[in-house]
Amino acid sequence: MNLYFIPPSGFFIGNLEVRFYGVIIAAAMLLGILLACKLAKKRGIKADDIILLAIICLPLAIVGARLYYCFFYEYNYSFKELFDIKGGGLAIYGGVIGGLIGVIIFCLIKKDIKILGTICDICVPCLLLGQAIGRWGNFFNQEAYGNLVTNPNLQWFPYAVFIEAKNAWYQATFFYESLWNFIGVFVLLIAYYKSRCTMSTSAIYLIWYGIGRAFIEGLRSDSLYVAGSNIRVSQILSIILIFVGVGIIVYNLIKLERKRLKGEK
Repeated sequence: MNLYFIPPSGFFIGNLEVRFYGVIIAAAMLLGILLACKLAKKRGIKADDIILLAIICLPLAIVGARLYYCFFYEYNYSFKELFDIKGGGLAIYGGVIGGLIGVIIFCLIKKDIKILGTICDICVPCLLLGQAIGRWGNFFNQEAYGNLVTNPNLQWFPYAVFIEAKNAWYQATFFYESLWNFIGVFVLLIAYYKSRCTMSTSAIYLIWYGIGRAFIEGLRSDSLYVAGSNIRVSQILSIILIFVGVGIIVYNLIKLERKRLKGEK
């Protein structure tokens, strides 16, 4: 690859502009659904239910991602801008929150809230896969990069990426997170097939993604900040998720120990 290669943002089919970011997000969603259908079989969930789940969750995830972005990025956004997704502005944590709401709605529709943990365990490897793939949309959009890289010896991809608008090299934080997430997908799949407790896979997702995002967010130059402060919103949320994940694992370990003791008696 040419070190100064600037990827095009999209292409045209007649008068219709197709953005690579949208293509990548659509591909990530499709692969996530296919993986979810495969994982669901192990938990006795039908593929039709996964399709219904996707129909509910994906729109809510997009809405959540937009609302989260507008709330933290654009404090004075107008009502019209709220729906201007084409103009850019989606945040993954908002998407996760929106998706979780969708999972809860799905469980209510099925009139079985007890499957909430099972559905979450099915979804998180697919979610992380989607996040890993989706980060490459940032490459084509020339965004989500890190600190300025002035050392010529470090001006190479994938450590750094050349940003045309800045005419300079910056840390390729989108790539760092994508790689971390791809590794995490394999970790979650192992946990999914090996775990004995519901929500264990979800807990590992919270910890794995939380650790990676908390670290990488500190390298980014376009972070969301709490209004009037230098506190990065995503780092705070990541740390909270890590503690939640650890709490779930501790709870499951206590529950397994109680079962073992009852078995001995």
